[in-house]
Amino acid sequence: MNSETFALRRENLRRLMHEEGLDALLVSQSANRYYLSGFELHDCQCNESSGCLIIMKDGKDWLCTDSRYEEAAAKLWDRERVFIYRTSSSEELNGLFKKLCGASGVIGVEEEHLSRAYARRLEPGLTLKGADGLVEKLREIKDEEEIRLIDASVKLNHRMLEWLPSLLVPGQDEASAAWGIEKFYREHGASELSFPSIVAMNANAALPHYAPDTPAVFTENCMVLVDEGCRLNGYCSDQTRTFWIGDRPEPRFTEMLERVQEAQRRAIAALRPGITGREVHKIAVDYFASCGMERYFTHSLGHGVGLETHEGPRLSISNTRPLQPGMIVTIEPGLYFPGWGGARWEYMAVITEDGCRVF
Repeated sequence: MNSETFALRRENLRRLMHEEGLDALLVSQSANRYYLSGFELHDCQCNESSGCLIIMKDGKDWLCTDSRYEEAAAKLWDRERVFIYRTSSSEELNGLFKKLCGASGVIGVEEEHLSRAYARRLEPGLTLKGADGLVEKLREIKDEEEIRLIDASVKLNHRMLEWLPSLLVPGQDEASAAWGIEKFYREHGASELSFPSIVAMNANAALPHYAPDTPAVFTENCMVLVDEGCRLNGYCSDQTRTFWIGDRPEPRFTEMLERVQEAQRRAIAALRPGITGREVHKIAVDYFASCGMERYFTHSLGHGVGLETHEGPRLSISNTRPLQPGMIVTIEPGLYFPGWGGARWEYMAVITEDGCRVF
């Protein structure tokens, strides 16, 4: 991404800020910070921040960070508007906001990403207003370069999935297979996983977000659900497949997988601008209901993917907003039978002007 792209995104955000009556917006969520500036996609750990942005209605924006990142910030930002806090970021930002906005300015904050303690230290003498979702609204619709980068991430994902059956053999275990997936990605250019890989055998596959305690060892004729993804050039991929190890798949497994794949086909056929996330989700639910299996589908149909593995829009019962061209979603129906096993099958697709394109 070039500096002009980030500047255009900030201008688009300013229009949303105007609608909300904001004089400034404090951007503290890490992916939002990166989306608007190219600065530090990740915070180093959950109780530390690499910095934040102050987006001003007059266009004189600030990048705020501590001394560890001063030179990195100066490579991306006009040094005159790089603010380095030394002790308490919240209290020092309070002083900066008073200089920038005065007592009457309205400052938007991403409340979902600020602790109550941080907000309490930031607030004295300022007028704060919750402004969650403004940047995320922009991030939902990917531009051509983002679509290209996500396409490349998914292509690497496909390469890994073509290789993966060679790893899923009797005697291998879940944890070793997960490590093999991570090694493949790192050896082929990915910077990291999108999320810790899920490798789940037999009854463990009935747990949609299974995390092994004592990893199960694959046997001849067993099912294995694998949910994985990588981050390539900053952008994530996310796909799930369910495999059978051996040459004698149980009829119950075959039926389950066919039902899951048919639910996915029907949902993909319906993806287009104007349809809501709820309506697409319901297509899968209604199909499972026609098979008497709807109670075994226990999660939403899909979610957006981009700088984060899970972002908007959602293909879920709660999303009544229409899909738009440029949105990228997963389509991942699943069936989960406690104590026996489960299957999930996941693709990613971008909404186009007249339908969708599966990556």
